[in-house]
Amino acid sequence: MKKIVLKIGGMTCSACSLGLEKYLNKQTGVKIANVNLVLSIVTIEYESISKKDLEAYITEAGFESLGEFKGIGDVDTDKLDKTKLIILGILILFIMYISMGHMLKLPNIPFINYGYPVILATVMLLSTFVFLWYGVDIIKSGVKNLLHKMPNMDTLVMFSVLFSFLYSFYGYINIILGVNGYLGSLYFDSTCMVIYFIKLGRFIEDISKDKTKDVIKKLVSITPQDAILKIEGKEKKISIDEIKKEDLLICKSGDKIVVDGIVENGKTYVDESFITGESIPVLKEKGCNVIAGSISYDGYIEYRARRIGKESTISEIVKLVVEATNTKSKIQKLADRISGYFVPIILIIAVLTFIVQMLCGLSIEKSLIHMVTVLVVACPCALGLAVPLVVVVSNGLCAKKGLFLRNSEVLEKAKNIDTIVFDKTGTLTFGKLNIFKVFNYSEYKDKKLLDIVSNLEKNSSHPISTAFKRNKELGVSAFKTLNGIGIYGKINGNEYYLGNDKILSKLKIKDTNKKDYDYLVKNGCSIIYIIENNAVIGLIGVRDIIRTDIKEIIHKFNKNNIEVFMLTGDNKVTAKVIANELGITKVIANVLPQTKANHIKELIDSGKKVIMVGDGINDAPALVSATIGISLNDGTDIAMDSSDVILMNNDMKNILDLITISKRSYNVIKQNLFWAFFYNICMIPLAMGLFSKFGIDMTPMFGSIAMIFSSLTVVLNSLRFGRVKNEEY
Repeated sequence: MKKIVLKIGGMTCSACSLGLEKYLNKQTGVKIANVNLVLSIVTIEYESISKKDLEAYITEAGFESLGEFKGIGDVDTDKLDKTKLIILGILILFIMYISMGHMLKLPNIPFINYGYPVILATVMLLSTFVFLWYGVDIIKSGVKNLLHKMPNMDTLVMFSVLFSFLYSFYGYINIILGVNGYLGSLYFDSTCMVIYFIKLGRFIEDISKDKTKDVIKKLVSITPQDAILKIEGKEKKISIDEIKKEDLLICKSGDKIVVDGIVENGKTYVDESFITGESIPVLKEKGCNVIAGSISYDGYIEYRARRIGKESTISEIVKLVVEATNTKSKIQKLADRISGYFVPIILIIAVLTFIVQMLCGLSIEKSLIHMVTVLVVACPCALGLAVPLVVVVSNGLCAKKGLFLRNSEVLEKAKNIDTIVFDKTGTLTFGKLNIFKVFNYSEYKDKKLLDIVSNLEKNSSHPISTAFKRNKELGVSAFKTLNGIGIYGKINGNEYYLGNDKILSKLKIKDTNKKDYDYLVKNGCSIIYIIENNAVIGLIGVRDIIRTDIKEIIHKFNKNNIEVFMLTGDNKVTAKVIANELGITKVIANVLPQTKANHIKELIDSGKKVIMVGDGINDAPALVSATIGISLNDGTDIAMDSSDVILMNNDMKNILDLITISKRSYNVIKQNLFWAFFYNICMIPLAMGLFSKFGIDMTPMFGSIAMIFSSLTVVLNSLRFGRVKNEEY
């Protein structure tokens, strides 16, 4: 069995990807074909055929093979043309005004009204050509899927558009020839409306698709493109592509680690928070592993390259993100199944209508009118509006609450959420070091003691120094860094050491403050001893600070029967301290990105509907694996782009608002779908002419009006949802 991943050209929508996937899976030699619409690729497992045969199948299906997918650097991001959508939106309003304004007794536009039939018909025809050009991809897709005996919604749209256009064009010719009575037989407006609203729905879908592509590209950019190679005792600058396993590389203060490796010489503190979630930088010395993309704060190391290219930690994270995009939501699968039955049924009804009317003695023209009316009435314009409109309205409601939704699936999924998983660092906490507690054993006031510490720390590049703000400038001399221990300096002739407990052994000082030290350890602090002239004068605990009101928010989740987990890369002691303070009983600590994603998948596999809340690159795989991924606004770009929702104001209580808005929006979507189908059920029998003997008949014009009314019903119902008072969600 062989496996290949090919890039696909000409795939613009879910109808395209579904059609291609079905077509490939029916071909000889193809065992499994899985199309990824987001990345425009297809993964194929095959045997007894060649790559050339596979590319021939793709061409037969109406698409283009762009060769093998080379990897994460081979991702293209489409540019979405908002301008085109806006301009054509204005044009559609103009067309509706000139074609139906007289029904509402609106003022006529000079020369473009029913008093000037040739001019009016010509303007509508030219406008329709614009929309036919705009929707040519839909028409092509409809034709392709019909030829492959896999009709979809595009096929129905194609028939509806072409029949209404051709019939209207026939009426236009008669108007030009001076034949009266054909102005009311023009349905160019229906053609334009169908294409525009289908395109609007796809535009919303494309936004989510391209955001996911951006995630892939940003993940690639985490690691630097150049490295310093040490060869024969000399330094040589090389590109990342030139690095081989076992090469000896150099990382200086402020530089990034280029590839995963192991330290052979030197010491430095590195920030690995984007991978591990650990807020406090880690000391790296001989024998320690280093991860590509982590930043060296101070010091100098030489490390041996061990995992490069596709084997690197970053590449594994990218793989997880890409795999997550391959999955299809339940609503998408349901839509695929419905379209598989709905479209051929409507086509059969339309054709049968034409045949039966002919057999009943009606003229070709009358029979054709009934067939076109069926296609116009059944056109899925209202269906196309039913979900996107609610998404727009719901996004507005969510925006007021500081919630930014990236795709419509969030509204479908949030109503069923029963579990929420929080990352710790930067999510439940601020992700910044602050002073937790000061034990002052000196004669100085606390402010004076902190001034001494902050003036010494200002010379340090260690991240702990960021916890101290300098209030008064004091002269520091003879400053030096003691790697892995702390710092030294003189102020006003006094000698000072700041450092961890190793400083006591170095200076041979007995620790008489064990009780205070244990208290700080118990509370998850990093501890700094303050030593003046060989005597301990203070002890400071530094730790990440919990976000305001988060304890109350956790209580609300529990009250609403939503189970709360903490999932973090921090050590168990620190994680437990924070969890106990917040009332979280379920804690999973010491986890890497891959493990985070696995834990989320385990919860989902057990039947839970999971929200994952995070802020770092390390959370990206878990965010895309969750039922809904939520990122904070002050998180990393990649975490935000990997998520389904961004908390713009970082207020976690708005997650409950999201769940409530989701429940309400889902009810409105169900109502919209009911009205959309209700109109079809009521109007299709009329369009077929089943009530003609009772004097009740319908023409394509009234069919298009009925279609518009179904759309208006959906619009008004969606806007009604938006006008609900902003009560406590």
